[in-house]
Amino acid sequence: MTRVVVVGSGGREHALADVLGRTADEVIVTPGNPGIPNSTDTPATELDADLFVIGPEVPLVDGLADRLRAQGKLVFGPGADGAQLEGSKAWMKDLFVAAGVPTAEHGSFTEVDPALAFLSTMTAPFVIKTDGLAAGKGVLVTDDRSEAELAVREYLSGSAFGAAGSTVVIEEGLTGPEVSVFAVCDGTKAVLLAPAQDHKRAFDGDAGPNTGGMGAYTPLPWADPGLLEMVMEQAIEPTLAELSRRGIDYRGVLYAGLMLTPNGPKMLEYNVRFGDPETQVVLPRIESDLVQLLMEAASGNIVSTPTFSDDALVIVVCASEGYPTSTRTGDVIDGLTEAQAVEGASIYFAGVDRNEDGALRTAGGRAVNVIGRGATVDDAVAAAYAAVEKLSWPGMHHRNDIAKQARAR
Repeated sequence: MTRVVVVGSGGREHALADVLGRTADEVIVTPGNPGIPNSTDTPATELDADLFVIGPEVPLVDGLADRLRAQGKLVFGPGADGAQLEGSKAWMKDLFVAAGVPTAEHGSFTEVDPALAFLSTMTAPFVIKTDGLAAGKGVLVTDDRSEAELAVREYLSGSAFGAAGSTVVIEEGLTGPEVSVFAVCDGTKAVLLAPAQDHKRAFDGDAGPNTGGMGAYTPLPWADPGLLEMVMEQAIEPTLAELSRRGIDYRGVLYAGLMLTPNGPKMLEYNVRFGDPETQVVLPRIESDLVQLLMEAASGNIVSTPTFSDDALVIVVCASEGYPTSTRTGDVIDGLTEAQAVEGASIYFAGVDRNEDGALRTAGGRAVNVIGRGATVDDAVAAAYAAVEKLSWPGMHHRNDIAKQARAR
């Protein structure tokens, strides 16, 4: 009997539990949420299982994988040393340079005057990033130099993101389509999962502020057939080699976010966990045994190769009023039964809880993930939006143009 514990509480963890549950005998999610089956309040360190899979970045940066491994448990997720790749953008950029990974021109600063002096040498668009964790919201991309200067001042003063902004990274603005690729790593080697494209901006046409992600899709019909080989050769393999040189045994996901620029692919960032919302469309396409693959990686020796369905999957994130700036919560979610009955559609729950009557209600910004699946991207989009139309609560909003680039082709 194989028992898996998934750590986290959002749509990503719901997707992980769903796909891992195809072959595991039991999957427990901690702390989970009321929409995810087998959720528990018992901390991971007090549970027993054959495999622990850590979803979010915060517990990884805080060393949960190290504490679990110290208990003799098999863990898929990097230790705190490897999690610096997401915990510190300045550290990550330093590693890019050391490993020879192509990335944007950049500088890291802890004081306002040198940061503004560097910014004055840049041309629009300007990219300002917090060094630390900011729940996917610590990146400003703007053509307005005054707005960029204000962001630098606010980040470094601590008024925007507290200690997470005590160092800022200023980058050249890159242009081109963005791609997300997950690499499952065992410390020395990796295998790649199917690529996806995320939609970070809050509103249609890539307008509005950056969010944790408003939608995604896979496969990418416009992507070069050699994309994955390029990501492996130019990014993943040099990164694992540099991590190893620094004495870091990286067993977990390297989530590579890259931009296909006119001057070739360049890495934007690494995350140290499965991305949200890309996970919700990439993992359901896996036809092989995900439990086996992650156990191999956690054990330090990947021998299996993941296989994928040819189906297209699309996720539309239904968000609460005000997200991502000031989020309203506590609204009952109507239409769930009708949405789940739409052919080709399914739902993963993220920012939800239950009211005193037992009804699911919003409890966070990105509340409900609606997944559409079909033979083509058009079919998947149609299924997803047909289900979205069944859902409602006061102030609910979502993008209407998920996978537009793929559909245009």
